[in-house]
Amino acid sequence: MADVIKKATRESYGEALAELSEKYSDLIVLDADLAAATKTGIFKKACPERFFDCGIAEANMMGIAAGIASTGKKVFASSFAMFAAGRAFEIVRNSIGYPHLNVKIGATHAGISVGEDGATHQCNEDIALMRTIPGMTVICPADDVEAKAAVAAALEFNGPVYMRFGRLAVPVFNDKDTYKFELGKGVQLKDGNDVTIIATGLMVNEAMIAADMLAADGINARVINIHTIKPLDKEIVCKAARETGVIVTAEEHSVIGGLGSAVADAVTECCPVPVIKVGVNDVFGHSGPAAQLLKEFGLSAENIAEKAKAAVALKK
Repeated sequence: MADVIKKATRESYGEALAELSEKYSDLIVLDADLAAATKTGIFKKACPERFFDCGIAEANMMGIAAGIASTGKKVFASSFAMFAAGRAFEIVRNSIGYPHLNVKIGATHAGISVGEDGATHQCNEDIALMRTIPGMTVICPADDVEAKAAVAAALEFNGPVYMRFGRLAVPVFNDKDTYKFELGKGVQLKDGNDVTIIATGLMVNEAMIAADMLAADGINARVINIHTIKPLDKEIVCKAARETGVIVTAEEHSVIGGLGSAVADAVTECCPVPVIKVGVNDVFGHSGPAAQLLKEFGLSAENIAEKAKAAVALKK
């Protein structure tokens, strides 16, 4: 068996920007003194004249991005998720969201997997924050292939986009030669009729592993990858609700306001079924090795499988 290739989606982000710079001469990238970490430094090396370091001033950077976007340029503004979504929220809302400007926010180092940086940097609230801004598109890719495709799609899309990338290297499971990214459309990775697991980001791979565990116990789980959390693909979600009767959501984010909440809202309207959420349970994180923290906070295939069994039991 070939070795599994692992890559952090933040690296995919930086590489995608550099690749796209060759095609788009009007592509501008801003960063907040974190280019080495967000990987926008890859773009800087390729196009130093189109890269601007705004310093440790994320709110100011978002204002600059808004100004550049108003001239018709394609602009990406990058920082850690905690600062891009948290510290700069008011500017993102009022200067980018309200006028519906064509700014793409590349937020890296999201979630518990930031690891040793600890609770202050482990942003588990960013999806919830960005979902509340009218007209904001929210994307959370699952691997390298999907991340690069997402950046390209965001660039072509007219309107504000929040993209969530991780620090931790994760398995690459999509085939770059066959994968097609469609904004706002979920991807069914596995069919099943006993329970549906809907996952996003690094939890998609864990969901697939969980499905194999469940199969060993005679439970046939459907697995859906939701890379675009807003707008949510309600069609694929509601179809799963009708056909399997119960749903488990999995995300590296708070169980409040993220993918689980979006899915629960959707099924409440179209086909009310139980929705069990796997995520960070309304607590702060703490410093530690990323892999260890993911297990500690229940962000693992094993926990997804246990929750799926509990969901199936609700049908009896």
